[in-house]
Amino acid sequence: MMSIVEFFRNLPKKHCSNCGNVIQEQADCYGNICDDCDHPAR
Repeated sequence: MMSIVEFFRNLPKKHCSNCGNVIQEQADCYGNICDDCDHPAR
């Protein structure tokens, strides 16, 4: 059986649904849009 740490390390990186760039995930982040695409000036 795989350890929980190994499981989370093997998850694929999260990508922005708009531009496709890899999102720098945070512990409490459930969004699927990167900071650049979600910027209020855009």
